[in-house]
Amino acid sequence: MSDLGLTHIALAVSDVDASIAFYTKYAQMTVVHRRTDEAIQSDVAWISDLTRPFVIVLIQVAKVEGVLLPQSHLGVAYQNKEDIDRLCNEARTEEILLTEPNDFGPPVGYWAYLRDPDGHTLEISYGQVVNFTVEQARDATNRVG
Repeated sequence: MSDLGLTHIALAVSDVDASIAFYTKYAQMTVVHRRTDEAIQSDVAWISDLTRPFVIVLIQVAKVEGVLLPQSHLGVAYQNKEDIDRLCNEARTEEILLTEPNDFGPPVGYWAYLRDPDGHTLEISYGQVVNFTVEQARDATNRVG
């Protein structure tokens, strides 16, 4: 069966290995595919949190042009608030914490922004209710249809 729906986002990076290390530590991701793209002579890695058929495609480029800044960001959810606090402490030490943790309550939850090696923004969060919100929308669509 072919994949359906949103399957990936491609992200230009200057160093695939540095980006893999960052997303492994701060987004619980692992490499599921890696190759050299012969057409563009570039290292490429697909990383995933293994929770759904979705990957971030890291593509090494000579110069990263245009980064995901705070309002344009990747977001990952954690199982508890303590994980967010621990990661924020580590990010603060590494000087990559962009925004201290904020608690906006449901559906947004407890979140903070971090900067990856190329300046892209990663949001780490606890208590967001994306799944519940999407299920409500799906149920409402099914009732109408």
